[in-house]
Amino acid sequence: MIKELHLVNWKSFDDAKLFIDPLTFMIGVNASGKSNILDAFTFLHRIASGKQIQTAISGDSETKPIRGGIDWFVKYGKHSSSIEITVGTDNRGFDYKYSVVVRKIDEKRCELSSESLSVVSRTSTYRDKQLFHTENETPDSPIIPTYFYTGKRGKQRRIDLSRAYSIIGQIDKLNVLKEIKDATTTVLGFLQNIFILDPISGHMRNYSKLSEILAPDASNIAGVLAALSDERLKEIETALTRFIKPLPEKDIKRVWVEKVGRFFSDAMLYCEESLPGNRNIEVDARGMSDGTLRFLAIVTALLLGKENSLLIIEEIDNGLHPSRAKSLVEMLKELSAKRKIDIICTTHNPALINALGNTMLPFISYIKRDEVTGDSKIQLLEELDNLHKLMASDTLGNLMVKNVF
Repeated sequence: MIKELHLVNWKSFDDAKLFIDPLTFMIGVNASGKSNILDAFTFLHRIASGKQIQTAISGDSETKPIRGGIDWFVKYGKHSSSIEITVGTDNRGFDYKYSVVVRKIDEKRCELSSESLSVVSRTSTYRDKQLFHTENETPDSPIIPTYFYTGKRGKQRRIDLSRAYSIIGQIDKLNVLKEIKDATTTVLGFLQNIFILDPISGHMRNYSKLSEILAPDASNIAGVLAALSDERLKEIETALTRFIKPLPEKDIKRVWVEKVGRFFSDAMLYCEESLPGNRNIEVDARGMSDGTLRFLAIVTALLLGKENSLLIIEEIDNGLHPSRAKSLVEMLKELSAKRKIDIICTTHNPALINALGNTMLPFISYIKRDEVTGDSKIQLLEELDNLHKLMASDTLGNLMVKNVF
């Protein structure tokens, strides 16, 4: 799993690290830099999925630019940005460190400046080694020299590769050591399995085509569910019903999808609500609340997401009443552990922070701007000075509202 994200001169960050746990929460006021962290994950996912470096930032006809595009991916006054991740390897005693540096050429262009992948030992059984690295000898050339570990002391193999794409995305076609290919396959797998979910309830109310992959805005949730096998769909519908029951004021008896249309190629999401007097009413997605639809999207993403993937959700509690925060936290904990999916969430909701409890304190990061430089900073909440003294006087959520952090 991805254990750490290290940003240098990326957007509003000068030099900051985010530690990633099975369930990670990021808090901070508006414009503190939380969304800039999500943009870094978006960039990594795109280049690992085969997008050109330029396209990953500025977008094209099929891809939206990251926020700010070419103009703002590099910290003001700097010429390049660095993103480094640490990837865990279970019980093998070592991690992988992958780093990519992108240089801004002008207002319309950027390119790969350097890239590397290393083995970092956690025990004495293994030794550190650099599997590959690049050297930016001729920055204006479309080719970048890449040096690969050969297993022979002091000897490296040079291969000239295109700087338009990530190096790890080009290695599968090269004649290099199996150790290098295995490492790149592992890192690519984790990056490709980053999924940033931003459910837009208005997009979820319509009929949707049958499809296999949930869209980032969850607009095709009904189509994704309806495309499952009958047995799998019944299992998912039962789980959705169980998790949604504590949320609305009206009791939801069940949640389901149905294929519709002449060729049954579209689908609609439904639920059955109970009313006073032992009456029930069936409602389709057009009549469901924003909070209900967003919650169903989050649960669906966790139920259908790939094992060992990373799910990132901005403003996870948007549309949910504060009294339902505890149910949301319990669902996240249960499904994260059961499905082996790491989750990163941003929130402004004090009720959600209170619902986490003191045991979750080590998994909350506070994002803020430096009062002198204006740079975004990432700090583990548990490492803040006098935190326990502050917590003795008020709840964590109320402290967040007062901005005492």
